[in-house]
Amino acid sequence: MENLLKNLKISKRVAALPSQKRNELIAKIADEIWSNADKIIAANEIDLAENSNLSSAMKDRLRLDLPRIKALAQSVRNVAALPEVLGRTMEGWRAKSGVNIEKISVPIGDICVIYESRPNVTAEVAALCLKSGNGCALKGGKEARHTNLALVGAIHAALGEFAGAVAYLDVPREKVGELIKMRSYLDLIVPRGGAGLVHFVSENATVPVLAHDKGVCHVFVDKDADLDKALAICINAKCSRPSACNAAETFLIHEGVANAFLPRLADELAKFETEIFGCEKTAALIPCKVASRENYASEYLDFKVNIRVVSDLEEALAHIAEFGSGHSEAVVSENYSVCEEFLRSVDAACAYANASTRFSDGGEFGFGAEIGISTNKLHARGPVGLRELTTYKYIVRGSGEIR
Repeated sequence: MENLLKNLKISKRVAALPSQKRNELIAKIADEIWSNADKIIAANEIDLAENSNLSSAMKDRLRLDLPRIKALAQSVRNVAALPEVLGRTMEGWRAKSGVNIEKISVPIGDICVIYESRPNVTAEVAALCLKSGNGCALKGGKEARHTNLALVGAIHAALGEFAGAVAYLDVPREKVGELIKMRSYLDLIVPRGGAGLVHFVSENATVPVLAHDKGVCHVFVDKDADLDKALAICINAKCSRPSACNAAETFLIHEGVANAFLPRLADELAKFETEIFGCEKTAALIPCKVASRENYASEYLDFKVNIRVVSDLEEALAHIAEFGSGHSEAVVSENYSVCEEFLRSVDAACAYANASTRFSDGGEFGFGAEIGISTNKLHARGPVGLRELTTYKYIVRGSGEIR
């Protein structure tokens, strides 16, 4: 592991390459992934067979079929096509001393991403790090081991002499505690996975951490909502891909529309065999299990959802403030004032009015891909794309000035 991390220093040579050359390397990664699709699918089938006990939602996270590989290759190409982020002059001014100061974007350094299940992360993170001139260490979960190794093989074939800039750490989970303390080699740790992983890394790392907490996302359906629109948003937010961190886990329904809306919502959720946990008012209107505080705090990543009937926007915001994780929150209402108050007041990286929380994604935001969704409030928040993978330094030019 230590030798692989030492080799990441070749990323400085990658950062020094002209933008066009870095883009060509990333495009070659996309080509290699697509040309090795059969090999990657075969490896993925081994992982799926070895993890047959996973829930259907978690198997969906793990699965890479031909359409998904095609989409993955395109996602990598999208990264290559994005504007350059290195060497940007963010600010510039002449100081009172006469020196000229510029604030210039530069790579963060060597970044380690620790993740579970989703093998598409392997290629997308590698592309983002190469584009932004960063070294990339990948620690994938054991459930996706064969798929990840097949993807890394394609990446290394594309990179040639620069292959060391992307390291795959095929080490046991017990090594993570050691990895997150390797400040001599790493500049940033990004944990992408369940709450247990994120908390362990955040509490034990000595390398700086860019983390997201669990994705406990909400949709508030206001009394002035278009109920057809609200139904489509709720079902998309929960059921389109429940294993994603931007999937809704709780619906907050205004009491003024609960009688009309909840039976319709329950019927649609039943089509996906979604298990419902509800408050007493919800239970009086539709069949459900009684929701506890533990339910409201849970990130299910599965076909399970909480429902609570609330009296107004203030109660909805109070619930989100208590149980939300600062990820993505949505309001559905035709009342402009309600929407604007929600957007202004809710404490979340991504706040939505009349749209699904499922748009919290680097690709959907136009970032090409993402290294993760940050619920931090310092440095980066929300989908972490190329610009968030840079920091800055000050370039000062003078003509003999002294202080």
